[in-house]
Formats: sequence, structure tokens, C-alpha cells
Amino acid sequence: MADTSDSRTPTQIEADIKRRRETLAETLDEIGVRVHPKTIVGDAKAKVVSNIDHTLGRAYVGVNRVVGDVKGQLVDEEGAPRLERIVPVALVVVGLVGLLTLGARRRRG
Repeated sequence: MADTSDSRTPTQIEADIKRRRETLAETLDEIGVRVHPKTIVGDAKAKVVSNIDHTLGRAYVGVNRVVGDVKGQLVDEEGAPRLERIVPVALVVVGLVGLLTLGARRRRG
């Protein structure tokens, strides 16, 4: 059988009830703030921005790595251009631009 005796005075019990009401009121206020539509939208926006920042950071690192790799292929250790590699790449780029230009002109005319 449960012990129902309480050695607290009525004043102590009232103080305990008051403390618990205040704690409950604070908890309800906090829940109200958390479920408010503006809070939910703000949290969602912050999460999206964080994800975008993370993705952009990873993309930046990836692009820097690719640029470094390409630069390493086109420049020697002293920083001098490697013409034996640059000239063929430049010729391919000029050829592609020429083909794209001719294709665009043919579609117009």
C-alpha cells in the first residue's frame, strides 16, 4: 500500500505548487515559441542557408582542386607556361568556338 503521509506544512505545499506552476508556465511559453509559424519558418530558412553554405564550400574546394590540377598540367614547377601543352588546348578551344559560331549562323540564316 502506498504511503500517503506528507510531513510538509501547508505553506511548504503551497510554495511547491507555486514553483511547479511557474515551471509549467515557462515550459508552455517555450513550447509556444518553438511551434510558432515564424519560428518554424526561421529555423527552416536557417537550415537551408546552412546547407547551401556547406554545398558552396564543398564546390569551392572542388573547383580549387580542379583549377590547381589544370594549372599543374599547364605550368611547370617554376611557374613558366608549358607551351607543348597550352598550344593544343588553345587550338581545340578555338576550333570548338568556331564550330559553335558556324552552327549558330546556319540556324539563323
